[in-house]
Amino acid sequence: MVDLQGIAYRTASRAPMQLIDQCEVSLEEGVHTDTRGKPGKRQVTLLAADSWSQACAELEMNLPWTTRRANLLLSGVTFGPDDVGRQVRIGEVLLEITGETAPCHRMDEQHEGLTVILEPGWRGGVCCRVLSPGRIAVGDPVEM
Repeated sequence: MVDLQGIAYRTASRAPMQLIDQCEVSLEEGVHTDTRGKPGKRQVTLLAADSWSQACAELEMNLPWTTRRANLLLSGVTFGPDDVGRQVRIGEVLLEITGETAPCHRMDEQHEGLTVILEPGWRGGVCCRVLSPGRIAVGDPVEM
């Protein structure tokens, strides 16, 4: 079973991630008040909990998932190239996966070596566009 384990947003580019239990996801701003949620291919970012755990194990560190700076943490799923174009329903919200969230140099600012560790197997997660807005909450089931 796939479910929503975490929701986070940031209000500015380098601002710390804020954890919340529920939120609105809109066509205009993605996760409510997130700085990156403007319309386009990267409105909402998803991170697979298992992939994040693997990356942390290889680093021999237990980093919070928000270090990745993704919006939503999903359990019970992994991502790969075949997922591009796939739709994801979380609560009332419908998303479309548009591509990989490629790890960048900012990950090494968070923890040295994190960029390289996130590169294989789409461990850095995926980007999505919002197809249908609504409300989501931690614990919501996810349909892929």
